[in-house]
Amino acid sequence: MGDVKIRYYVTRQRPGARKWGYWAPCLARGGKPTLMAKLGFKMVDCGEDGPYAWAIAHQWNERWDIARAKLAKGETPEVPAKMERIFPAGSLGEAFARFRGTKTWLEKKPRTREDWLRGFKHIDPIFGDVDPKTVSLEDLDSWYAALLAAVGIREAHRAMKIWRALWRIAGTLKTGRGGKYCERDQDPSLGIRRKTPKPRNAIWFEGEAVRLVKRAWRMRFRGLAAALAVAWDSMLSPVDVRTLTPAQLRRDARGPLFTLDRTKTGAPAIATLSKRTARLLEGYLATLPTLHPDAPIFRTRGHAAGPGRPRPPVPYTADTLGDDFRAVREAEFPGDTRQLMDFRRSGSVEAEAGEADERGLAKKMGNTIDRNRALRNTYLPPNATVVRLTDEARVRGRRRLRESGNDRK
Repeated sequence: MGDVKIRYYVTRQRPGARKWGYWAPCLARGGKPTLMAKLGFKMVDCGEDGPYAWAIAHQWNERWDIARAKLAKGETPEVPAKMERIFPAGSLGEAFARFRGTKTWLEKKPRTREDWLRGFKHIDPIFGDVDPKTVSLEDLDSWYAALLAAVGIREAHRAMKIWRALWRIAGTLKTGRGGKYCERDQDPSLGIRRKTPKPRNAIWFEGEAVRLVKRAWRMRFRGLAAALAVAWDSMLSPVDVRTLTPAQLRRDARGPLFTLDRTKTGAPAIATLSKRTARLLEGYLATLPTLHPDAPIFRTRGHAAGPGRPRPPVPYTADTLGDDFRAVREAEFPGDTRQLMDFRRSGSVEAEAGEADERGLAKKMGNTIDRNRALRNTYLPPNATVVRLTDEARVRGRRRLRESGNDRK
């Protein structure tokens, strides 16, 4: 087998033994730890030299590139796992590892890849080392029942969704012996009826959102206050809001707006702002130093004095945005459990009550809510105001029937 050139990939071979591959990052220079070492990267055993080992090395180079890109944007990169697990030949875990070495996997959105990995962590302990062709309906039924009891309907639903998607992928991949990992049309999980998690239906009202924004500003969470106002007007998801940058900020005849591709789906979206939010955003931007065009706008408050060393404001991460939102929510609405993500649903409920066109709503949200029943159930829960619109329509129709003489007994 010929040599390949992959960053940080090296091979070792003892006399009479198979050649083995390793991902060997630079962890020290001049006796001092490098940035790779400080971020938690370690040497990774990739297994026997060959396409599978090369795929693992490519994955770790991708993780390193993502970590560097996040640092450049001022974000905190995740700590990588110390070792990449090596699965037995022909196993479901091996199929998943090979899939993660494909261009198709690398082109998936980060949130989609996270969803796969989150689901696979429930699959791996039971079926990761197993030949998928040996898994029976009884095996999967016991596993699914245990998941329902241990982690609840939502996580079990996600795990089963990833199982079925992975089975379809494994059915297209060839093992080292030339056969398929499994047959695509023989998934035993199809004999199980999944329990569907109940969609969230919590909403915020406009006055409550205004109170949260004002409370955040008074508590010196000014980046959060501006982010909340933008989230309410734009109906963007929290991840899309916290990653907005100056380069995405535009202006038309009616004021500023953001143009972006959504993080999860890549769909284009336009985030329009009210005059009140535009003024708040401009006021917040005036408090910041000059930002790089691709740097996230919304930042933590940091602190200059008090216990510990001073901390400057830094771009929000998913965790810090959630932590600060909960602090403000508890101060303004003690005991409330509604979430920032519920802003998006609240906007769609307002739009439906205002009889907005579904295609326009889909453009506003950057999704396919106009033709996707699951999205409608998520963002348009039953609402008495909307139901009464039908009552009003019936009254108008009844009146027209009488006027036309078609109400005869």
